[in-house]
Amino acid sequence: MGQGEHDKASWRNAVRPYFEKAPLTALFLGISSGFPFALLAATLTNRLAEAGIEKKSISAFALALLVYSFKWIWAPLVDRLRLPFLAGALGHRRSWLWFCGCGAAAAVAVLGAADPSTGLRAVIIGALLLGFAGATFDIVIDAYRIELLRPDQLGVGSGMSQYGWRLGAFFAASIALAVASISSWSLGYVACIPLAFAGPIASLFAGEPARHREPKPLKSVREALSAFTSPLVDFFQRRGALVVLLFVLVHKIGDTMANLMIRDLLVGLGFTKPEILWGDVWVGFFALLAGIFVGGMLYARLGMKRSVLLSLVLMAVSNISFAALAAAGHSMPMLAWTIGFENFASGIGGVTVVAYLSALCNLSFTATQFALLSAAAAIVGRFLTGTSAGVLIERFGYVDFYLLTTALAVPGIVLFWLMMRAGLIEASVGSAGTQPPPDQPAA
Repeated sequence: MGQGEHDKASWRNAVRPYFEKAPLTALFLGISSGFPFALLAATLTNRLAEAGIEKKSISAFALALLVYSFKWIWAPLVDRLRLPFLAGALGHRRSWLWFCGCGAAAAVAVLGAADPSTGLRAVIIGALLLGFAGATFDIVIDAYRIELLRPDQLGVGSGMSQYGWRLGAFFAASIALAVASISSWSLGYVACIPLAFAGPIASLFAGEPARHREPKPLKSVREALSAFTSPLVDFFQRRGALVVLLFVLVHKIGDTMANLMIRDLLVGLGFTKPEILWGDVWVGFFALLAGIFVGGMLYARLGMKRSVLLSLVLMAVSNISFAALAAAGHSMPMLAWTIGFENFASGIGGVTVVAYLSALCNLSFTATQFALLSAAAAIVGRFLTGTSAGVLIERFGYVDFYLLTTALAVPGIVLFWLMMRAGLIEASVGSAGTQPPPDQPAA
C-alpha cells in the first residue's frame, strides 16, 4: 500500500466511528438538549429587551438557568420510576425521553404564549417551566447516551453530543429570531418545538440501550430513600473516591474563571463589534468544532487517561494566551490566535472530560451519578467566578488575572497525574466505562 492509500485508510478509520449508529444518535440527542437552553438564554433576553423590560429584571431571568445546576435532586426519580403505559411500549429510558420531550415542547409553547409587554408573571412561569423541563430532559438524554454507547465509543459519542448541542442552540436561536422578525415571538418559539423531538425520534431507530439495567419497583419508603442514597454509597465505596471527587470539583476552576470576562476584555482593548463577531464568534465557533472532532479521535487513540491529561494541559496553556492578548493590546491576528486556541482546547477538553465523567457512572444509577458529577464539575468554578473574578481583575489587571487562572488550573492537572500514578483512574471507573453490551464480549 502506497503512502497516499495509507493516509486515506487512516483518515477513513478516524472518521468511521462518527458514523456508527450510537454516536449518530448522540448527535440528535444533543440537538434536543441544546435548544431549551438557547431559548432561555440569548433568545429570551432579546425578546425582553425588545419589550422594553429594564435590565435588572432581564438579568434576573438568568436564574431560570440555575435549575440545571440542581437537576441531581430529582435525577433518582428518572433512574427508578417506570412511566405507566409508555414504559411497556418503549422501555424505561425511551419512555422518559418521549415524556420529557413532550414536556419541553409544552413548556416552550407556554413561554412563547407569554407576553412580557402585559406583565412578567406569565413569562416567569414559562421560563421556570422550561428550565425544569429542559433540565429533566438533560437528565434522561445523558443517561440514554451513556448507556447506548459502548465504552470505546464514549469519546466519539461525547463529541457528537456536543456537536448536537451547538447545533440545537444555533437552530433554536436562529429559527426563533427569523420567525419573530416576520411574524411574532410566540410563533418564533412554537417554530422551535420540532427540535425537542430530534432525540426521541432518533431513539426509535437506536432502540432501548442494550446496557440499561431495568430498575426494581419501589415497594416501600425505605426503598424510595435508597433510590437517593444508593448512587452516593456506590460511588464513595470505590478506592480513591474522595480524590476523584476533589478532581471533579477543582479541574474547571481556572477555565471557568478565564471565560467569564472575555467580552469585557475585548471591549476594553478597543475591538469593534464586527471585529468581535469575526475574531470571537466565527473563529471560536469553527475552532471549537475542530477541537471536538480531534478530542474524539484523541480519546480513541490515546485512551482515557492520556487524552484527559493532555486536554487539561491544553486548557491551562490556553489561559496564558489571554494574558498575552491583554499585554499585546488591539491586534486582530493575536485575537484570532487566542480565541482559536482557547476554543480548540475547550473542544478537546469538553469531549475527553465528559467521556471520563460518563465512564465514572454505574449503569444502575446512570442518570443520578452523571447529574451529580456534571453539577460538581461546574459549581466551584461558577461560585468563585461570580464572587471574585471582577474584584481580581480590578485589583490586578487582566494580564495577572489570566496568569492566575492558569495557576488555578495546575492543581487539577497535578491531581489527575497523581491519580494516574496511583492507579485511581481504573479503580474509580464505573460499569459505564468497562461493561460492554450483552451481545459483545468483554475486552
